[in-house]
Amino acid sequence: MALSSRADKKLIMRYLSLEWIEAMHAQVSGSASINDLANSHSIGITQVVTDGPEGNVIYHFQVGNGNAQFGAGPAPQENVRLEQSWQTAVDVATEKVPAQEVFIKGLVRVYGDTQYIVDAVPVFAALDAAFQSVRADTVYE
Repeated sequence: MALSSRADKKLIMRYLSLEWIEAMHAQVSGSASINDLANSHSIGITQVVTDGPEGNVIYHFQVGNGNAQFGAGPAPQENVRLEQSWQTAVDVATEKVPAQEVFIKGLVRVYGDTQYIVDAVPVFAALDAAFQSVRADTVYE
């Protein structure tokens, strides 16, 4: 669901909406650093966020063989699956709670081979820039 801002008439997206996923896809596709890292790193990660305004949302981030993609649905070659509630996802996305804290508290369930996450730390650091670039155009309600 896209929401419009009255002040500047620019597109405001709801977090985890299809518009938001498409905006993230554009950022990931256009990121030279992520695409460069996709030459030396490989991970397929599926995110499942439950109980959101639009129900459950599943999206993925896949890098490897020089390609990077972000999109709706599960990762084509899933190595890791993360499941969390809408509130947990919002708290991390808005930086109210550090990601490490939700993992330590068990608020994110992790399935698969976590070594892929450890090996892909530089990829996630580059992905953070994509999240930052869409944050200003995102509402978390």
